[in-house]
Amino acid sequence: MIFSREYVGYLARHTVNGLIEAKMIKADKLPVVQERVNNGLLDELTLEDRINEEVRVILEAYQDEMHRTGAAYAEMFKKVKQELARKYKAVL
Repeated sequence: MIFSREYVGYLARHTVNGLIEAKMIKADKLPVVQERVNNGLLDELTLEDRINEEVRVILEAYQDEMHRTGAAYAEMFKKVKQELARKYKAVL
């Protein structure tokens, strides 16, 4: 993830407070709303990390075949990552 968890928490709090000040949302339980926004941001920001890990697992399973055929790891990583991003409908 490119941001620290603390910074994501700050962004969540700042976003919720800005929406409340702009009277776009109402929140009786401010900490609960901030936590939900924080969790949503973390989920989106860690998506690429989770996809990268899944790519590593897949390529590890095909390591011998890739070695036999002479496939470049970096090229295969890129192709598998694109396919997983398409599968998860992610924009990376």
